[in-house]
Amino acid sequence: MKKSLIAAGAAFALAAGPVVAPALAQDKPIKIGFISTFSGPTAVIGNDMRNAFELALDHMGRKMGGRAVEVIYEDDMQKPDIGKQKTEKLIESDKVDFIVGYIWSNVLLASLKPIVDSKTMTVVANAGPSQLAGELCSPYVFSTSWQNDQTPQAVGEYMNQKGVKTAYLIGPNYAAGKDMLQGVASTFKGKILGQDLTKWPDQLDFSAELSKARAAKPDAIFVFYPGAAGVQFLTQYAQQGLKGQIPLYTAFTIDELSLPLQKELALGVPGAQQWVNDLPNDANKKFVSGFREKYKTSPSFYASQAYDAAQLINSAVTAVKGDTSKKDAMRDEMRKANFPSVRGPFKYGNNHIPIQNFYLQDVVKKEDGSLGLKTVATIVENSQDRHHTKCQMKW
Repeated sequence: MKKSLIAAGAAFALAAGPVVAPALAQDKPIKIGFISTFSGPTAVIGNDMRNAFELALDHMGRKMGGRAVEVIYEDDMQKPDIGKQKTEKLIESDKVDFIVGYIWSNVLLASLKPIVDSKTMTVVANAGPSQLAGELCSPYVFSTSWQNDQTPQAVGEYMNQKGVKTAYLIGPNYAAGKDMLQGVASTFKGKILGQDLTKWPDQLDFSAELSKARAAKPDAIFVFYPGAAGVQFLTQYAQQGLKGQIPLYTAFTIDELSLPLQKELALGVPGAQQWVNDLPNDANKKFVSGFREKYKTSPSFYASQAYDAAQLINSAVTAVKGDTSKKDAMRDEMRKANFPSVRGPFKYGNNHIPIQNFYLQDVVKKEDGSLGLKTVATIVENSQDRHHTKCQMKW
């Protein structure tokens, strides 16, 4: 009799085993690794992204698919080798379910192989190197921003609309900088009189490049410098007497983070963006008002992309009812972009890069005398990056 009871107990345990394991897994938090820059001059960008991600979690009740969420923040220090090390740590030691973040294209490219090799679901919230959109596209990597070329392509289109016939291009010598200048050149119908790629991220003196641009006598200058470099560039542009003499067009040089330092220097410098704080959709209104209430400042486009990243992950986890082992099902759900994006509706291309609108943004003075960014017009609708044809990924 005793043997029969033991056997029956063993049989019950074997039968119950597969049921118990998923239940235990559901009790564990979803682990998300967040890689950005949290030290040095560009930490302001990383902190803005982190704040937005935390706000999104607040709006979800800090749960996804019924499971609590644990976020592990890692500082890449704006260095590709450090970024790769932190990526490997999150994958191998922390065993995260998702990775989010990446400001810099060169940091992302250095980190891409361990992500793809480990099949870790990843949402890139800013960097948009052309390689990721093309030959290095992956079933496990999505973007909630853009491919680097797209924003400057919109600027090139706007320069055509303004009748610009000649231009001089200036930007930093790294993956994103090269993509930005090539993006403008791909849509601008006028003549490029010259271009300069400067040392990144150390060079903050642009007097030589501005002197060359002045000597070329272009109708306009296009510039891409994010963060502190953008503040320095606008300052020196004005100091050399070029403001009011040669019109300046930009992508990513002026944003909600740099504007308080650039102040009136940013007036009259148009740019393009896929998100501006005043887009009139419900998701964006909730995001902007929630951000201002919690952090007492306005969010940047970096923040908007991080907020969307959290929403995209949530849509995938909810679809599989919290079972993050179902990577194929999560990927298929993410491809639908089935979440309330702060930019309004968009869809994914075959390379997991958004197909979306780009808007003309301008700096305006508010009634209280402060400066802010305003949507002026839609430059291009449903823009798809020009590298998607190189992506061999099949849906």
